[in-house]
Order: sequence, then C-alpha cells, then structure tokens
Amino acid sequence: MRILWIDPIVEDKLYTDALKTAFAASRRPETEVDILSLPPGPGPRHLRYHAYEALVMADIVTAVYRFADRYDGFVIGCFYDLALREAREVSGRAIVTAPCQSSLAIASHLGNSFSVLVGASKAIAKMSENIHSYGYGHRLRSMRPLNMNVLDFQAQADRTMEAMLREGRRAVEDDGAEVIILGCSAEVGFHQTLQEELGVPVIDSALAPFKYAEFLAEAAQRFGWQPSRKWGSEAPPRQEIEQWGLFQANEPEPRTLIKQEAELT
Repeated sequence: MRILWIDPIVEDKLYTDALKTAFAASRRPETEVDILSLPPGPGPRHLRYHAYEALVMADIVTAVYRFADRYDGFVIGCFYDLALREAREVSGRAIVTAPCQSSLAIASHLGNSFSVLVGASKAIAKMSENIHSYGYGHRLRSMRPLNMNVLDFQAQADRTMEAMLREGRRAVEDDGAEVIILGCSAEVGFHQTLQEELGVPVIDSALAPFKYAEFLAEAAQRFGWQPSRKWGSEAPPRQEIEQWGLFQANEPEPRTLIKQEAELT
C-alpha cells in the first residue's frame, strides 16, 4: 500500500521529521509513505491566511491527478481541508483524505461532543464552516485558540504543550467536550501526553487522515469501495484535460518518507 502525504507548503524540516516519527510508529507494516512538499523558493511556509490557500490549491489538484495511478491514497496535510473536493474529482481509484473531515469522523465514534484546539482565532471562522458543512456542528462545543503560529508548534514544544493543556482543560471542564481534536496537522506528536493529562480521547489530526487513508485504501482493495464517479462526484473527462493542457505543471517528484518494513532512520 502506498500513501502520499501532500504537504502544501515549502518544507519545514521539524514538521516533516515529526510526521515521519508519527507515521513510522503507527503505519501498517505493508504501508509505504511518501511526502510531497512545495519546492524551495517562493511559496507559503504556512496556510494561516486563505489567500495563501488559493496559491496552492492548484498544486494539490495537479499532484493528485499526476500521481493518481501510483498511490492507493492521498492525504492533504492541512486542517482547512483545502481542495479536498477538487482533488477527489481527479483521484481515479485512489482515496483522498484530509485532517478535519477524518478527525471529525473518528471523534464521532468516541464521544458525543468535541472541542478543537486551533492555532489562532483567525482559523475559527473557516474551520467552523467546514465542521457544520460536514454535519458535525451539533457536536461542537468550542474552538479554543492556542495563540501560536503554525511554525512554532514543533520549534517550541514546551510552550505548545503548556498551551494545549491549558485550553484542553478549559474545553473539557468548562465547555463540556468529551473529545479533543488538535486543529492543525503541525500539532502532531502531542496527543498521547494530552490524553493522559486530560482523561479524554485526543485526536491527532495528522494521524487521523493517515490512518483513515490506510483503512479506506484497504477497503477499496478488498471490497471495491472506490470513489464514486456519478453525479456530484463525476470526474472531468480525460480528453478535455489532455486537449486543453490542464494539470501540466511540473510537479516535483515525491520523496520517500517511510519504505515498507524499513526502519526509521
């Protein structure tokens, strides 16, 4: 099984190293994980602003279209779930997941209510809209900002943990959350300690879409549960794509993050 993690920013090594550690500890033995980041040079280092999202959405869709025959599943590595619907249109038989939708689905099986720990108040409006559009708005108790920048989560781990514990306790004790969702994939690696301290399930929003992609890719292989191509899920005609020269950007090649059965190095 091959999964491609699409990191829609210029690579931050602390973050990708944290992803590698998390995936190596949680993947199935037969799963190989690759990662695709934006090439060095001009490009966003985070997606706090929606204007930055617009700059990379075409890159995400192009990557999924270009590599659809090489992977069983794709993960879009941003809790805004940007370009999720668009990427699914061109994924062929491959599964496409993203952090918010995957985290919500998992949380719904673990408790009646949840709160989301977001990096900053800026994220609340769009993330709230997504949560309601996915049908989970009635379960949302609160969105608690950590007042931190995305790039600081891994670089300032002690500060991150302190903020998560503070806002997580408030979400559970004051807001009535039965589950906590970490509202940024860059918050990877903190969930275990938080669970032990808070006494509720804490969903790591990098692990959630990764494991969901593994599960759905296996279901596609075993049961034929592949993406629908009827009605709203209709894919654009390949003839049009080729005739009009669409999705022809020179995407960089993915690089291997974790090979099958390979030890973490």
